[in-house]
Amino acid sequence: MIYYAKGSIDSELTAEDLKKGLFEAFEKLGKRKKVLAIPPDYTRLPSRAGELTEMTWQYYGESLTDVLPALGTHTPMTAHQIDHMFGSMPPSLIREHDWRNDVVTVGEVPASFVQEVSKGAVSFPWPAQVNKLLLEGNFDLILSIGQVVPHEVVGMANYNKNIFVGTGGVEGINKSHFIGAAYGMERMMGHADTPVRRVFNYASENFTQHLPIIYVQTVVGLDKTDGKIKTRGLFIGDDAEVFDLAAKLSLLINFEMLEKPLKKVVVYLDPTEFKSTWLGNKSIYRTRMALADEGDLIILAPALVEFGEDKEIDRLIRKYGYFGTPATLKSCDEHEELRNNLSAAAHLIHGSSEGRFNITYCPGKEAKNLTRQEIESVGFQYADLEIMEKKYDHTSLKDGFNVMPDGEEIFYISNPALGLWAYRERFKY
Repeated sequence: MIYYAKGSIDSELTAEDLKKGLFEAFEKLGKRKKVLAIPPDYTRLPSRAGELTEMTWQYYGESLTDVLPALGTHTPMTAHQIDHMFGSMPPSLIREHDWRNDVVTVGEVPASFVQEVSKGAVSFPWPAQVNKLLLEGNFDLILSIGQVVPHEVVGMANYNKNIFVGTGGVEGINKSHFIGAAYGMERMMGHADTPVRRVFNYASENFTQHLPIIYVQTVVGLDKTDGKIKTRGLFIGDDAEVFDLAAKLSLLINFEMLEKPLKKVVVYLDPTEFKSTWLGNKSIYRTRMALADEGDLIILAPALVEFGEDKEIDRLIRKYGYFGTPATLKSCDEHEELRNNLSAAAHLIHGSSEGRFNITYCPGKEAKNLTRQEIESVGFQYADLEIMEKKYDHTSLKDGFNVMPDGEEIFYISNPALGLWAYRERFKY
């Protein structure tokens, strides 16, 4: 059922618009005694989910007893991040999700179904795992709050991914990532109906249908006319229909189809959001269908300090590197530690250009930043940030095509998390 739906490519929803729509949906839901909110973490700051969570607290007051950021494998939010993202909401409401210890398996998607939807790419069963708080908290309303946007693992982010990955466990997260990687990221990016989504939908329909989950989803994009991030849609409901509405709008807002492949792409990673290649590789995921063969992707990453936010994943990235699908699958066959951490293996596949284009990371030069040796050891090229920023000053570039003083044409992206770019002949409809 849809409780609220508003959005178009020309909409610009203010905070007051979001509050009005959210409260209208709450009125339709009726009185609730105990509410859990599941927003994304700080890595999804532009989603407006922080404000929507704060508004939820303003509406429900003491009935909002718990807020569980959908960390997935990310590190817990800091006090500063919580304050910045959730405003006046009491930080005491925040609960930390531990993907290794706080989960319950609610059911198993059969291997035969996984094999069928992945067209034989994988044939293992998939465990549907969620944080135990969802089951043990006796909530009469669970609000899954987030942004629908193109995504490398599932095709389009949010909806039940927020539950099964955001509050999921080791095995569920690992295997879901690997299903998408084995099937092929480029076959899924920008699509709402993908093998991974079908697996999540099976789990929703069979294992969590008794939970009172309502999805609150935004569509947010960059306005090229003024360079500002704007909210284009708000969709609230309890089933796949509301996700499909948001996904269709997101494809119009967040996806840019290009008439020619890009020879050079420069991406800037905001230091408040991107500190790892685990997140920063969105620069690769979101542009790989746009880059020309032998093209160059230059990633300006002033705050890059680690590969994986999880210590074990960081170790595995350092050991096995971003050397492409054949090398990663061979390492999985030969090494149990990688075979047992398939989300890391999937990430290694996603983060490689498969030898088709060049990837150059430019981290800062503080002591904590990743070094040239570390960058090159995992298969990337390295360049000096100061030199590259003098050549490609992100403060003077506009999103899209830019012609540099020496006549060089580049394509600039100020935030890779907000979009998907593809060369028309490479995008798979």
